[in-house]
Amino acid sequence: MDLPSLAVILQGALSTNPDQRRAAEESLNQIQFAPQHLVRLLQIIVEVSCDLAVRQVASITFKNFIAKNWDPHEPGGFRNSLVIKLSYKLYGVQEQAKGLLVPVCEQSRILPEDKEVVRQNILNFITQVPPILRAQLGECLTTIIHADYPEQWPALLHWVKHNLQDQQVYGSLFVLRILSRKYEFKSDDDRIPVNHIVEETFPNLLNIFNQLVQVANPSVEVADLIKLICKIFWSSIYLEIPKQLFDPNVFKAWMILFLNILERPVPAEGQPEDPELRKTWGWWKVKKWTVHILNRLYTRFGDVKLQNPENKAFAQMFQKNYAGKILECHLNLLNVIRVGGYLPDRVINLILQYLSNSISKSNMYSQLQPRLDIVLFKIIFPLMCFSDNDQRLWDEDPNEYVRKGYDIIEDLYSPRTAAMDFVSELVRKRQKENLQKFLLFIVDVFKRYEEAAPEYKSFRQKDGALLAIGALCDKLKQTEPYKSELERMLVQHVFPEFSSPVGHLRAKAAWVAGQYAHINFSDPNNFRRALHSIVAGMRDPELPVRVDSVFALRSFVEACNDLGEIRPILPQLLDEFFKLMNEVENEDLVFTLETIVDKFGEEMAPYALGLCQNLAAAFWKCMNTAEADEEGDDPGALAAVGCLRAISTILESVNSLPDLFIHIEPTLLPIIRRMLTTDGQEVFEEVLEIVSYMTFFSPTISLEMWSLWPLMMEALADWAIDFFPNILVPLDNYISRSTAHFLTCKEPDYQQSLWNMISSVMGDKNLEDGDIEPAPKLIQVLFQNCRGQVDHWVEPYLRITVERLRRTEKPYLKCLLMEVVADALYYNASFTLSILQKLNVATEVFNLWFQMLQQTKKSGARTNFKREHDKKICCLGLTSLIPLPADQLPGEALERVFKSSLDLLVAYKDQVAAICPRLSENIHGIINNSMQAKAFRSTEFDDEDSDDDFSDDEELQSPIDDVDPFIFFVDTIKVLQASDPLRFQNISQTLDFRYQALANGVAQHAELRRVEIEKKKLEKATGAVAAAS
Repeated sequence: MDLPSLAVILQGALSTNPDQRRAAEESLNQIQFAPQHLVRLLQIIVEVSCDLAVRQVASITFKNFIAKNWDPHEPGGFRNSLVIKLSYKLYGVQEQAKGLLVPVCEQSRILPEDKEVVRQNILNFITQVPPILRAQLGECLTTIIHADYPEQWPALLHWVKHNLQDQQVYGSLFVLRILSRKYEFKSDDDRIPVNHIVEETFPNLLNIFNQLVQVANPSVEVADLIKLICKIFWSSIYLEIPKQLFDPNVFKAWMILFLNILERPVPAEGQPEDPELRKTWGWWKVKKWTVHILNRLYTRFGDVKLQNPENKAFAQMFQKNYAGKILECHLNLLNVIRVGGYLPDRVINLILQYLSNSISKSNMYSQLQPRLDIVLFKIIFPLMCFSDNDQRLWDEDPNEYVRKGYDIIEDLYSPRTAAMDFVSELVRKRQKENLQKFLLFIVDVFKRYEEAAPEYKSFRQKDGALLAIGALCDKLKQTEPYKSELERMLVQHVFPEFSSPVGHLRAKAAWVAGQYAHINFSDPNNFRRALHSIVAGMRDPELPVRVDSVFALRSFVEACNDLGEIRPILPQLLDEFFKLMNEVENEDLVFTLETIVDKFGEEMAPYALGLCQNLAAAFWKCMNTAEADEEGDDPGALAAVGCLRAISTILESVNSLPDLFIHIEPTLLPIIRRMLTTDGQEVFEEVLEIVSYMTFFSPTISLEMWSLWPLMMEALADWAIDFFPNILVPLDNYISRSTAHFLTCKEPDYQQSLWNMISSVMGDKNLEDGDIEPAPKLIQVLFQNCRGQVDHWVEPYLRITVERLRRTEKPYLKCLLMEVVADALYYNASFTLSILQKLNVATEVFNLWFQMLQQTKKSGARTNFKREHDKKICCLGLTSLIPLPADQLPGEALERVFKSSLDLLVAYKDQVAAICPRLSENIHGIINNSMQAKAFRSTEFDDEDSDDDFSDDEELQSPIDDVDPFIFFVDTIKVLQASDPLRFQNISQTLDFRYQALANGVAQHAELRRVEIEKKKLEKATGAVAAAS
């Protein structure tokens, strides 16, 4: 297709007519893999005679195509066809083109010659296009460099180096920034190319930097170049200092320039008046990046205590030559805001971080100390006070005020948060000389406020003082004499502000009260007064006060020993809570609700349905807000997660009332159905938890809930393999709690669906061992719950199990696969053994099994089958072999099985005994009558056992939970003794003294267990009768 025809199609993609737009998108999809199509798109992007809107459409199409197809092996690429949404913001009007299908295959469908043309031309085009197009080409370049450099694009670095010496400085810096960023977070061997890049480019870079710093009356374009150099330097030193910079002279040359930028004021000319524009102005960006770099050098490489021996000399040099100079420059910069000058918030934040890191270092603290009072009382404290900007936001956009106040990302950039951190670090590391001094200052603020006439009260200073008290709560709650005075301080200086005429003081009082809710109140009335004030604050006319009151309520609910204080007002509390959720989307709000639900437990039953309905409504609202937010930073997404988590908490709290689940189900099903698709990837884990509760605690699993099975299977096959452990839980519930439906339903055929999924996962050679661990667990669920009813599936599952076992490396997965064999033997030993022999794998499987059972670590601990569950399954599987006739299990094999079963039972006993000492006393008492106890000392617990291999916490309920392995073993032996006395006599005579003692001990312990189990059954039955009457 020629350029004019392609331009017409691109113009059509912008049409306001849906039919024209759809036709254009279909045309683009049809020609996207045509030879030279990518090259022609690039030509349109740089064609100055072409309409800018069309060029922008071409640039976005070009960028998206490269992102998905240049390197299809990248983890970020999608495996299947998907719909891409392109957003074009032109002339203040947003147009959307949906439906551009970009199929992705494992092998790139972009012709190598097209790739080469793109690589040869895109670098020069970077400087030829307007900034709006340069941003798109920059993203393309990032994708290409990450995929191709250095192997497919060795000439890239030469181009950069050549152009740094030529006139294309901006273009080469732009490209070098992208190249250096590729290695920003790389370490060890992955970082090796950085040294070559630095060696080739940094000498020229330093020369350019030096020339730019010396420019008289520099323009903002000079700032843009310096900013790029700073970003390149930042990426190159983020994790490690390149070896070239260990040269003191080279490093000094760079530091002279950074200190020059740090010290000199930014140009006054051209500085925007608008605060929002000013902080993004080029010269303030340069100042920010300079401070950022110096902070990074100081905190990561300038601390002698943190460095390895090779870098210690560098740290000492940095401390000696530069750390103090930087501190002095920072203090001078901070002085600007003391006298009313301007510094961007981010610069203030970074400087205060540097000061906080200097407190613990004696030489730096000594340098800071003479100016500390000015810093603390004239700079830090004013930053903690309520400001003009706060008041403006409070009045004009209270929702935004709330969002900023509870946004952890905002905290990273906030001067106020950095000021609070500085005070906390100061009193933590230098308490003796600073805590009392600072608190006396705060008390003085309180006193002056208290004594002033209403029209002269400094509400903002009181706000800052309250913030300081709240920020120091952990320290004050631990330190005498302040610890003893906290209640009096709250009553005198905090509680009165609950009724302040100033909204931000009412909010701050609620927040501070929440910080101290857990102290021991000598007068319960004070706790009660604060609680009632917090509850009243939930009905305050000012939104931020209501929000802070809800957050404070969480602490008071946690601290409340007498729920009778809250119980009578619980309905009103919940009403106010949901009114607020309709106004504000914030996950912290939901934390309070979770706390209330958790605290009241089953008492929430009357409210459970209403709570779930309100949370479901709030969830849909949050999701709609998040979908409408194109920047992706709306708090609605986090709040949506919180809503689902709160629903789970409610379901857990009422789990003993199964009938409630029937009424709740219709409210939750629409959410679950939608969020089990790709729409729910961000909340998939939370949704699966809800499905797990609904399928486990409901009296029965409804057909509507069964309709979710195919959705989970589709997700697992498509994109959700990382969530396989979460999907395992509801699948287990379906099979174990609704076995008949699982076995009999043919539309859909759940047995076939399960087989399709498990065989696909276990046969996928691209999946790591850890990815497929839930698969053998599901096979075990099938065999245990459908005993005697799925004979036709035993052979297929055993076949794929053995096939996967042969190429499995991870010990834990080997154990799980071997347990499938054990479960199959427990399912039907004779049938399973005949299948293994038919597959010609019986000898191979049993030799590996016995080998795994015998493997131990240096400490003597068992290498495999570490968990109780593992040992029990192995016991049941091996024991099931014992009654088989000699033609299926020869005498030698029987002896091996018999001894292994006894060893496993003792190991199982030892592990259970660690949890239940009484069991230990019983069985050890029996065994000690036969032989020395040291032979049975537990060796299962040692430091080498990893949590994931050892813990039983992921195990689900199963039919074998009620099977006692000791009783099962003894009863099986009795069957053998009755059916084949001679075979029983032979095995008994082959046992040595140790195994005879073990067998006697297990037999006696089995009888004790039988009595104990019957006793528990009787107690349970008696309790049930008593409850019914």
